[in-house]
Amino acid sequence: MPLRRLDHVNIRTAQLGRLIEWYRDVLGLEPGPRPDFPFGGAWLYCDGYPVVHLVETRSRHQGLDPTLEHFAFSAEGLDQFLEHLRAHSVAYRCGTAPGEAFGIKQVNIWDPDGNHIHVDFARTETSALFADYDPP
Repeated sequence: MPLRRLDHVNIRTAQLGRLIEWYRDVLGLEPGPRPDFPFGGAWLYCDGYPVVHLVETRSRHQGLDPTLEHFAFSAEGLDQFLEHLRAHSVAYRCGTAPGEAFGIKQVNIWDPDGNHIHVDFARTETSALFADYDPP
């Protein structure tokens, strides 16, 4: 059975409200329908798909580290995205995957729980803001 696409990521958090707001305000994901699980959480949607599943926990660490190495979104509009991050005072790190086949531009950000996310843009997109940024 061949894989088709990444379906979703599941993130445990003790800051459910804060993460819902961050993913909405910074990445434009929208809270939407979620099964009636016996635990708190939220599903956040991108283009009609529930791509980020948040699971509420009492504490950030419950035996296992709930953070991820990273997950990624592809996007268009590099300059507008970087302006948006700056407007929300979100620090970011920029990089370019090497090689003609992979030469994508990556903008690396971290949510309030420290989960690493990168947003990928075509190598042909340009922005004067494409440089590491730490808000004042």
